[in-house]
Amino acid sequence: MLVGSKVDYDINDLYIPKDGKEDNNYQKSFNATLTIIVRDKDGKVIKRYKQKSHSPTANFIGIMLPVSYYNEVQKCWTITTTSNTTLSYGYNCAWTIYPNNKYNYPVYLENIMVGSGSQSNPYSAINLASPITNGSGTGQLLYNAINTPISITVNGNQAFFIVSQSYNNQSGETITISEVGIILNLYVGNQGNGTYLGGSVLVWYDTLSSPISVDSGQQVVIYYTFSVNA
Repeated sequence: MLVGSKVDYDINDLYIPKDGKEDNNYQKSFNATLTIIVRDKDGKVIKRYKQKSHSPTANFIGIMLPVSYYNEVQKCWTITTTSNTTLSYGYNCAWTIYPNNKYNYPVYLENIMVGSGSQSNPYSAINLASPITNGSGTGQLLYNAINTPISITVNGNQAFFIVSQSYNNQSGETITISEVGIILNLYVGNQGNGTYLGGSVLVWYDTLSSPISVDSGQQVVIYYTFSVNA
């Protein structure tokens, strides 16, 4: 869904995606929403895009499962990084997962990566189909630091948090964004043999139903809102 330039407002801390049912008979639910704002060189909103997000990857599912599960079935879970290397944990494997401080990522979130490709099976994706790299050269966007909340916001029966990142187009050409993914930087360790490995891991992936064009000199901001109704 693409909304025109008359919508001149940005997402903020008070913005909460509405539940699919707006009555008192709703069920407990988890919602993820992807919002994209494009601003011109003067900071005016010229495009606003929003869609439901529902594409956790196999890496995400594996990270969410407890280590005790792998101990019970006596199997390791293998996480595949964006560079196609593997990190395993679970029974008799590297079982500890934590932020990759070794590479200056004090939190799990590395960035919200954008790309110009698409994939039909997000669950099996280990990287974006055609990542847009960080920079000011041809085909690049300047990635600003990712913004992460310091706490989860609770409003009535809903709890939510928003992560966002902005990008500037200084390439001298129009850049088209058609895919978005959340990248974690994980560091796993096996205390038994002292082995420690780290890497960038794609855990959430979305193909946009309407690609977003960002002209040279413009800025795009991407917001992921995750909310739970109790």
